[in-house]
Amino acid sequence: MKIEHLTDREISWLSFDQRVLELAEDSTVPLLERLRFLAISSSNLDEFFMVRVATLMSKIENDVTAANVAGYKPKELLALISTKVNELVSRQSKTLHDEILPELKKHGIEFVKWEQLDETESAYVAKLFQDRIFPVLTPLAVDPTHPFPYISGLSLNLAVMVKNPATQEEFFARVKVPEILPRFIATAKFGSTRFLPLEDLIAIHLQELFPGMAIEDHYTFRVTRNQDIELDEDEAEDLLLSLEQELLRRRFGPPVRLEIEAGVDDARVSKLGSELGIGVENIFHVNAPLNLTSLHKIADLDFSELKYPPFRSRTAKALSEVDSEDSDLFFAAIRQGEILLHHPYESFTSSVVHFLENAAKDPQVLAIKQTLYRTSGDSPIIEALIEAAEAGKQVVAVIEIRARFDEQNNVRWARKLEAAGVHVVYGLMGLKTHAKLSLVVRDEPQGIRRYCHIGTGNYNPKTARMYEDLGMLSADVELTEDLTRLFNQLSGFGPQSTYSRLLVAPRTLRSGLTERIDREIDHAKSGRPAGIQFKLNSILDEGFVAKLYKASQAGVKIELLIRGICAVQPGIKGISENIVVKSVLGRFLEHSRIYHFINGGDDEYWIGSADLMGRNLDRRVESLVMVQRKEHHVRLQSLLDLGLSEETSSWQLSETTWSRPNKKGLTNIHAELIDHYSKDR
Repeated sequence: MKIEHLTDREISWLSFDQRVLELAEDSTVPLLERLRFLAISSSNLDEFFMVRVATLMSKIENDVTAANVAGYKPKELLALISTKVNELVSRQSKTLHDEILPELKKHGIEFVKWEQLDETESAYVAKLFQDRIFPVLTPLAVDPTHPFPYISGLSLNLAVMVKNPATQEEFFARVKVPEILPRFIATAKFGSTRFLPLEDLIAIHLQELFPGMAIEDHYTFRVTRNQDIELDEDEAEDLLLSLEQELLRRRFGPPVRLEIEAGVDDARVSKLGSELGIGVENIFHVNAPLNLTSLHKIADLDFSELKYPPFRSRTAKALSEVDSEDSDLFFAAIRQGEILLHHPYESFTSSVVHFLENAAKDPQVLAIKQTLYRTSGDSPIIEALIEAAEAGKQVVAVIEIRARFDEQNNVRWARKLEAAGVHVVYGLMGLKTHAKLSLVVRDEPQGIRRYCHIGTGNYNPKTARMYEDLGMLSADVELTEDLTRLFNQLSGFGPQSTYSRLLVAPRTLRSGLTERIDREIDHAKSGRPAGIQFKLNSILDEGFVAKLYKASQAGVKIELLIRGICAVQPGIKGISENIVVKSVLGRFLEHSRIYHFINGGDDEYWIGSADLMGRNLDRRVESLVMVQRKEHHVRLQSLLDLGLSEETSSWQLSETTWSRPNKKGLTNIHAELIDHYSKDR
């Protein structure tokens, strides 16, 4: 059923990617950071096609014609997506070629073509080709004895048209640009910041790959494939094994996008699209170079003057005087009172990682229970769990092996943890475990004491340096009892568990938040203080959009800080004129979730892992924790006030249009918080 004033998910996703692209277009952002935002916007589009467009195309293939809740039929939506993506791709290209590359050249960073190399450079890269690149290449011809080759997803390829001089027959051949080699080749062995794209170097030497054939034409292209996983858990006797098999199948998902170098003859484009089974609406003509995600490597160059100023996380004040190697002192600090953490401004390593490392080595610790959704490749958290298990402690790891695009990593971690004696479980049937929880059970002179961490972000020390997240270390009896019940539910049975300080999806999160919005409506109607402030990654659930409209109509002031997808349309007279929506993007990825209800003056603040999306509310295990300490309320409110302030640089949504005020002197939220935390010692 169509819902009035609901922005479509896919259109909102593309609006988010446009905001990221606008950071690349912003001349006030350091130059290499602009290049990085360009790479991020390209990566976002890759994921958009691999998951969202893939799902949409599946509906079309299955002859689904009904309109979605936002009123779009699948084919209508696909056509609109094609138009908007073409606009974004055009802006990406213009930003790169007209703005960023000329500025980089002024600083000695240059992308060059073969004919621009001097004699020394051309000799160097030619030898490099012969020694290290040519042996890796595999030309694949298409003729009656060689079928059209399989094109792996997101690989960069050279399409080559060759002609047999003897018979004048023309053939198609494909040369994959090896992903294992650097995408941009430095033109000298040491210190060069002049780069030749690898595909250009290969193209210059195509004759060596096809000796005796005439090279008629060549161009680059790239295919995106459906990367979504369909796992029937009801039929899966072994979830881990079934997922491993599904990951193998995912490599061969159907194509959903063809990117092809601009200027290629229409007949060649049509022929390639036909071979791949991709319709014209999913073919995008792109100015070279394709695959801007590779620009991350250039953005990593050591040019400090072209990047954000250096920044180092500080240790949370409550832990700053604690010897991180002394587990007694570390746990004593938590017993002094709950510790609110704000990453990356406050160090994830000196708080969360040390929490688990101390638990692993502390002889008084009897058990550790941990959820893992995404973690880093060399995770100290995994090593701590293994160390604890090998020391004889009871260790339970709830690993979400279905975390999108991290499935393979999580399968590997699951196998490694099981081999070390960790009890690995995969959560509840049909539900992804997205909650960020850690529980430590310690035997102390006064008896058993439990400690916990609950947060908004993944247990990943690497992304914790770039993602803005909140967390809490606690020894509160009520909260640790809640986590004990929740872990028991995840590892065993306990669907009717009740909680004191937690709202847990899928049982109580939706109803708990709905009740609190209704309570604000009652407060507003009775003339009591009322208001709602949410800081989220996304709001999409149509039930909550409708509920917020109802609250707005009752006079409740609603302020939303939304990083990504937003289905709400604020500022509609009689519907949502009391709703303000802003979005903050920049140096750090805003990832924390805060729910604030004014509640007649008795303010409630909640933090946790859940956004207002159907998957978070109904198809995942999620948790929000009520924040109790007044000094923590003050900190959370200051974050909300800063993000929502008219003096902070942000985007504002008016109905369906995002705009960024062109006003000088606005506060950069990340620079402001870096400065704040550097002084607050």
